[in-house]
Amino acid sequence: MFRFSRLFPTASIGAYLMALVIVVALPLLAFVSFLVLQLEGQEREGLANETAEDAQLIARSVDRELQDMATTLRLLITSPELEAGDLRAFHDRTQRSLRSNSLYVIVVDKDGQQRLNTRSPFGEPLVKMSNMPALESVLKSRITEVSSVFFGKTSNKWVFNVAMPLPDELSHAGSAVIMTQNAEDMEKLVSVEGLPAGWSAAVIDGQGQVVASAGAEKIASGKPFDSETLRLMTGFKGTIEDVDGDEKQMYGYAQITGWTWKAVVWGPIASAQEGIITTFKQLIAGGVIFLTLAVLFAYTIARQLRTPIRQIADMAERIGKGEIVSPVETRITEANQVAVALSNASFDRSEAEDRIHLILHELVHRTKNILTLVQAMMRQLGRQDTTMPEFQKAISTRLQGLAKSIEALAKEQWAGVRLRRVIEIHLSNFEAGDRLLVQGEDFMLKAEAVQNLGLVLHELATNSVKYGALSVPHGRVRIRWDDVSPEDDGRPKIRLVWEESGGPLVSEPSRKGFGTTIIQRHAIAAFGGQVDVEFRPEGLIWRLVAPRANLERDEASEERRSLAI
Repeated sequence: MFRFSRLFPTASIGAYLMALVIVVALPLLAFVSFLVLQLEGQEREGLANETAEDAQLIARSVDRELQDMATTLRLLITSPELEAGDLRAFHDRTQRSLRSNSLYVIVVDKDGQQRLNTRSPFGEPLVKMSNMPALESVLKSRITEVSSVFFGKTSNKWVFNVAMPLPDELSHAGSAVIMTQNAEDMEKLVSVEGLPAGWSAAVIDGQGQVVASAGAEKIASGKPFDSETLRLMTGFKGTIEDVDGDEKQMYGYAQITGWTWKAVVWGPIASAQEGIITTFKQLIAGGVIFLTLAVLFAYTIARQLRTPIRQIADMAERIGKGEIVSPVETRITEANQVAVALSNASFDRSEAEDRIHLILHELVHRTKNILTLVQAMMRQLGRQDTTMPEFQKAISTRLQGLAKSIEALAKEQWAGVRLRRVIEIHLSNFEAGDRLLVQGEDFMLKAEAVQNLGLVLHELATNSVKYGALSVPHGRVRIRWDDVSPEDDGRPKIRLVWEESGGPLVSEPSRKGFGTTIIQRHAIAAFGGQVDVEFRPEGLIWRLVAPRANLERDEASEERRSLAI
């Protein structure tokens, strides 16, 4: 059988290097020429992806700002001053709280008449709000919305509103509470850092007007963005190309999730590609020079390579045996770099093996906890006087609830999940909607608390859908929590309350099933606290008082543990 290796005679590494340079040089130069022809299209595709990502980054920043404003509104409508109808006290407190943030609050009637505006002293005569269509939309949809930019009569500036309808029980105070902000304050979120020279960015409202802009083509707030260009921006995220005069422009856009606004990044394609093409041409020229020099010095390089190759091969052999090796010192920079890389790799390998062992140990621990919890659940259900189908259904629904908690923890790498997120996860399938009111300062739950609280919430929601407030359209559920003064042991405590109202008449059940075991005995054991269940005729109340440390994740402890791993 003919062997291809017979075509190559025995020769020194220098001879082979010189031959290799000559054989590689011509096809390499031809290939580089081909790459130059393909560069423009490839770089344009990469530029399109980066432009869309830049737009999405701005969209995320704006979304966080709008979400923060909506969250502040939700907190404001729970203030006791507003509930009592004391608008002066509400005005003074809100004005002091938001003064440093350049945010202002307005309370309006359904006809747009302002009842208070923290931009003005309380009691000063106020005109109707400038943006009536936005108010009408919010009162109709009954959800929080962001308006388009408009010229405010009170501020004499371009502003925008985030409006939230007031519930019926606060109708004596007004119809809606509005947080307003100057459009120019949003410029801090429209970053052009990292964009090519001559590029710009802007936030566009639902009517195609510029909210804020920055960059080479900065557009003033309230000015309309090019409507033909906006018409081409379809979908949630993407890029388009358009001709502006003699220059071809690229536009990246991203819809701001949950709002009517979008972020746009644009600029001339030529300016973005100029530097890359120049750099690539320099690389080609450098490659030709390098190949020429390589032919001249191949033999010398070969002599210098022999010893380092042997030393590096010895390092690689020792790494294969699991040893940690130190780099060798040679006269060849590349060989030194390889030696350093191999030394680092040997250390990284040893470190990775240790980390894998720790992760496996942690996985075993987490798995045991989950299996223990499932085993206890099945044991408790098995004690009930139920049929096999009922037993299977009870197991299935509770395992689904447990799976939701595990899935949420897995996404956070078992670091914990925020309390509001746990509530949202377990009540999302019960279609509570605006019948659910959640009150309390959010905090991070530890992993065990996420699983145990998830079981309790699932049981309470299931019972409410079957017999309680969520079984009727007008029923309401309020979940709230607050801190409780420490007792003799000095440990901070938290009180978590599930309160139902507006449902069917409630009476204490004659028989206690597995659900009762979960919300009482399991909650007591899991959180080391006290559980109180009141079967009031107007609605069930479940109350847990437990040490805060049994629910809240200890950030400092977790950080030390992470560093140890």
